[in-house]
This record gives sequence, structure tokens and C-alpha cells, in this order.
Amino acid sequence: MRQLAASVLTIIALAACSKQPAQSPTFPKPDRPVSAVGATEFSTEVQRDKLGEANMVMDLAKIGAGTTVADLGAGEGYYTVRLAERVGAKGRVLAVDIDPGAIQRLGQRVERERLDNVSIKTGLPENPRLPDASFDRVFMVHMYHEVADPYGFLWAMRPALKPGGQVIVVDVDRPTDKHGIPPALLFCEMGAVGFRLVQFVRKPELTGYYAQFEAVGARPEPAAIKPCKLGADGTAVQR
Repeated sequence: MRQLAASVLTIIALAACSKQPAQSPTFPKPDRPVSAVGATEFSTEVQRDKLGEANMVMDLAKIGAGTTVADLGAGEGYYTVRLAERVGAKGRVLAVDIDPGAIQRLGQRVERERLDNVSIKTGLPENPRLPDASFDRVFMVHMYHEVADPYGFLWAMRPALKPGGQVIVVDVDRPTDKHGIPPALLFCEMGAVGFRLVQFVRKPELTGYYAQFEAVGARPEPAAIKPCKLGADGTAVQR
């Protein structure tokens, strides 16, 4: 009897040892340079407000009372505080950044301005770590070109959208190593992970362009994602 019990314990122990932790999925590397992470402020808030940037972006994105928004690459909180005011007490804003210093300063600002509808979270360079099915809008303003693993980042972010949720990208039409991304390349990379462009606007107030995307179909398997390449003619294709 003791022998049988010992054998059972040995089998259980071996089975436990044989279990391997789930491996993280592997994604293709972007076929382009990636901008170095820069300052957490794109420009001064006074200058941006004079242009009416935030109001224009929030109007285009249809941000209103009760909207839930994730502000990725929130930095010093330029959009976070303005989104908080726009969505009101029934809305929620989750500010995400990977810079510990920016997170600390933003936390102090949120506390100082008593923004009770704002939460703050530290993300990872390859994963914003958003809760599933939680957001009407995900904002990526002047930060997408700094994401070193765009396909993995977008893949991890996609489940955070509520049904009908959309992704807002504001960026500059210039090379990806110059703190911008050509629109054609952005459209291709978003499309590779199952996002479709629904609106595109160029305005001086934006100091760049506004692009809005929705998720379509099933999220692709990581192995099925093909990287995009920008051609000399300005078009981008998956290869």
C-alpha cells in the first residue's frame, strides 16, 4: 500500500514538473526604424491649446459624457486631464505610460486636480496591459512611432475595446526615426492586426494627422501577421 501511495505521489510530482509555462507569442519585427523614446511632452500645453488640438481630436473621436478612454503614452497628462473633463463623472480615463517618472508626475497632477474619474497604470513597451472589453476609445497621440514592437502591442491592445470601440492615432507624416510615421505605413500596420481605417483627417491644428480605426473580424494569430514595408513610391504592403 505504501509502495502504491509512493508511486502515485511520484507520478503527480513528475506531471507537475512536466508542465511548462505558456510561452509568449512571437511577432514579426517592424521593417522600419523606430524612434527613440523622447520627451514626455510633445509641445507646451499652452501652444497646443491655442491651436485647439485636444478639442478637435476629442470632437472627431466623439468623446462625450460617459465615454471610457485609454490614453496610451499619457506622459504629463495633456490629454488625460482634458479627456477627464470631457467624459465627466460617469466616464472613465485610464492613463498609461512606461516611464516611471512620467507616471509619478501624472499621479501627482491627478491628485492635485482631484480627477476622480482617472486611473493610472504602468504599461510595458510591448503591451499596454489594458483590461478586456473596457474602452470605447483608445488614444495613441504622438507615441505610436516609438513602439518598438507594433504588431505585438496592437495585438495585445485589441481585446481592450468594447464592441464598437475604436482606436485613435494622432501622428506626423514623416519618417519613423524622426518621430512620425507615414500614413500609408500606419494603415498597413494597423491592417495587419485586423484594424480598418474609418476616418482620416489632416488639419494644421493637429500638427500632423488624425486617423481612426475599428477592429474587424477575428484577431489574427501572431504567426499569421506579416510585416509591412514602405515602398519608394509611398505605398506600403505586407510582405
